[in-house]
Parts: sequence; C-alpha cells; structure tokens
Amino acid sequence: MYSPKLKVVVTEIMQETPIVKSFKLSAAEGMLPGFSPGAHITTYLETDGGLLERHYSLAGNPLQDEYYKIAVRRSETSRGGSVHWHDRMKEGDTLEISHPQNHLPLSFEGRHHVFIAAGIGITPFMAMMPQLAAEGKSFELHYAAASEEYCPFYSEIGTAYGKRVRFYFSSQRERMPTRVMWKQRIGTHVYFCGPEAMIRQFKHAALDYGYPPSSIHYELFSPPDTGPCLPFEAVLTKSNIRLRIPEDKSLLDVMLEHGIDAPYSCKMGGCGSCEIEVEQGEVDHRDFFLSDHEKNSRNVMMPCISRAKSNLLIIHA
Repeated sequence: MYSPKLKVVVTEIMQETPIVKSFKLSAAEGMLPGFSPGAHITTYLETDGGLLERHYSLAGNPLQDEYYKIAVRRSETSRGGSVHWHDRMKEGDTLEISHPQNHLPLSFEGRHHVFIAAGIGITPFMAMMPQLAAEGKSFELHYAAASEEYCPFYSEIGTAYGKRVRFYFSSQRERMPTRVMWKQRIGTHVYFCGPEAMIRQFKHAALDYGYPPSSIHYELFSPPDTGPCLPFEAVLTKSNIRLRIPEDKSLLDVMLEHGIDAPYSCKMGGCGSCEIEVEQGEVDHRDFFLSDHEKNSRNVMMPCISRAKSNLLIIHA
C-alpha cells in the first residue's frame, strides 16, 4: 500500500556507545505525525549504490517528543545502511522516511509487562517505558549487552527506572536467563527484541512456561539467518508471469521489480503483511509470523523472506 513519504532533517547526532549513534529527525516542514510505543519507520537513503530502505524502531518518548529518534548500530557486515548513517550522515542533512507503523504494540490487556532486550534491541522499549511510567502501570526491563560502555542508553535507563531494570553484561560473565519470565503474575505480557537466536530461545521458553501466544510479542531488527538461499522460479497465476528468483533476492523483491502490486511492511518475516497463497510447490518457511501448525496446514508464505524447497512455486498473485 502506498503511503506518502515524510521529509525530515537530522537535527542532532549523539554517540551513544563506540558502535551506536542516535539521530533526532525533525520535520522539514510542519509537524511529524504522532506515534505509538513500539512503532518503527522506514528510512530511504540515497547512496552511491542506489536507494536503501532500512527499518528503525522509534526510541523517543511518544508523549513528549516533537521529533523522531532512532539509534543505529554500526555493523561490520553492513550492506550499506549502518555505514551510511555512521560515516556519511551529518546534522542538517535531509532524507525521506515512511509514516510510523507498529508491529510491536503495547498490549492494553497486560497487567504487567516484561521487556527483554539485547544490544540495539532496546530501542522499542525506550518508547514503551515512559508511556507505562506516565500511566502508572507495572513493567520491568531485562537488558543484555557486552558492557556498560557498549550498552546504549545505560545511564538514561538506570536513572529513570532504577529497580525496574536489571542489566546483564557478558564482560562480567552475566547471562540473561529465561527464568526471568517464570512465576510472573497472571496477565503478564512478555516482549523480546534482539538477535534471532535470542528471540527463538525466549519465545520457546515462554510457551513452555505456559504463556498464551497472545501474551508473547517480539520484533526482529535484522532478517533471520536461516541457511543458504537457492534460486528458484515462481509462476504468478493472476499476473500470468513467470519469475526467476536469484540467490541474492527475495520473491517479494523480484515481484516489486516487475511492477507487481504486492503489500509489505517489515521485510523480515515478522509482520505477516506480505502473506500470499501458494497453489503448488513446497515452501521453505523462514518467517517468524506463522506458527508451526500454520506452516504445516496452510498453503501460504511470506515472500519477503521465505523461499522454495522445490524448483518451482505456483503463486496466487
């Protein structure tokens, strides 16, 4: 679905840790739309290698801020996005972004909220905690990082939320255990944001502890690494077109390149926005959205990240 882009100005850059910078983005004209805790934006970066789309959680206070704040971790395996933000972006630069979208909203039904973050995965919780604190609601944060020096927003979080926060630093051989979710009060909701392996571990543990799926929330900040990407072909029956999907592109990418109107949002297999029906062929499911039961019982796939186990998929699109 098309949504008009917003033009913003980088009004402040802060070095939060040796490898994380935060950026305040203000409206180039007028005011920015409000956002809800857990929301993210897509940034559109004009680089020497072409246009890059990157998604970042909004880390500011949704009750007070008239700007958007994002934090970007510099990655040694960057495909251009984090390097551009760290090395090229300057205060006063302009860029286009999407309107805020939210695939990790706070639950209004939650009686207690347990936030579990690793590294840069803290960003969505930076918007959730001030909202809950202002409303007098119950929450706690468990936050893993390499050390105090490499922990984004360490001082800010400790000062604001005190005993509600527990830090775990690998430099001190501390490990964040899944048992922080054990024996929580009835009505507790848990939220995870961090590397794929951590999310899988805590999600499975939460289910084992008896949390209903509706009380488990998570967001990926990078696509999951699920093995080699082999080329395949897809026949789109409604569009009457045959596509070849190379190793380095997703089915969704190729569909968009061919002008096919395909809805999408996160491009990481976490939101379900791009779900399409599969008429024939075996799907290599790589998303986090569908349950194991749905993957086995429904003839659908997330073309942003899932691929084919067979050489050919026939798609109802």
